[in-house]
Amino acid sequence: MSRETLRSQIKSRISQSQEFVFMPGDFFDLSDRDQVGRALRQLTREQFLVKIGYGVYVKTRVSQYTGRILPFSDLRSIAEATLGKLGVEVLPTKYEIAYNTRQSTQVPNGFVIGVDKRVNRKLSYGDASIKYAKVR
Repeated sequence: MSRETLRSQIKSRISQSQEFVFMPGDFFDLSDRDQVGRALRQLTREQFLVKIGYGVYVKTRVSQYTGRILPFSDLRSIAEATLGKLGVEVLPTKYEIAYNTRQSTQVPNGFVIGVDKRVNRKLSYGDASIKYAKVR
């Protein structure tokens, strides 16, 4: 009888999932925190995942232009998915509202996300990072 390793079980679950953001808690049904952490670090070294913040891992893809390994999606989408998993509501910032109602022609850069409560989670990839603006 062949027994799959924890790393291969996690890799299989990630491959089959429609989601692209994963946290260690998503795999605690397979093993304990330490073993899951080791498996996620190993998948990160293999470039199957990329770590963008404390306990936040993202599927990777290969850039069709440079051949480099990149996160599966853009940083804003990754941050919104992460905040959703943490139970934080994502809201439009005052700059996004002003632009969408044509009160301003300045286009929001997308690296500031409006949230309904305090968030102390740093998310970044390369030189880009996400900032939070409390809206309510």
